[in-house]
Amino acid sequence: MTVDKDARPSLTLQRRFDAPVRLVYAAWTQPEHMMRWWGTKDAVTLRAEADVRIGGRYRVAFRTPDGETHDVSGTYLDVIPEEKLVFTWAWITMPERESQVTLLFRAEGERTLLTLHHEKFFDEEVRDNHRIGWGEALDNLERLFA
Repeated sequence: MTVDKDARPSLTLQRRFDAPVRLVYAAWTQPEHMMRWWGTKDAVTLRAEADVRIGGRYRVAFRTPDGETHDVSGTYLDVIPEEKLVFTWAWITMPERESQVTLLFRAEGERTLLTLHHEKFFDEEVRDNHRIGWGEALDNLERLFA
């Protein structure tokens, strides 16, 4: 039996939104929309930047209720407007722990099915923490379209 030494933990989440793909995609790619939902429960988004093209960069910072600031950035690796985004993910405090996020947007009439796949985590604990964080962030995004 062979063990893949490069295999690292990943997670996949799906969420349906009561909004068309164009609006859900805009929420991920336009800073003025990103400012309205990005972050965990009760977080305040401090900044959002997005140069949505292959090789372009994004950066988002938010503050949680405990006063801690979280700052994440990365590079877009694949961009198919209103269909797919792939980007690297690294916290400013741990750039050596870069991971990768893939977002797939699928129209279901006037609704959108979003599939979020986050891979190449440092370990299971980091993956589990991101599962919680992404869940809260997607809750925020869902409220944006309610």
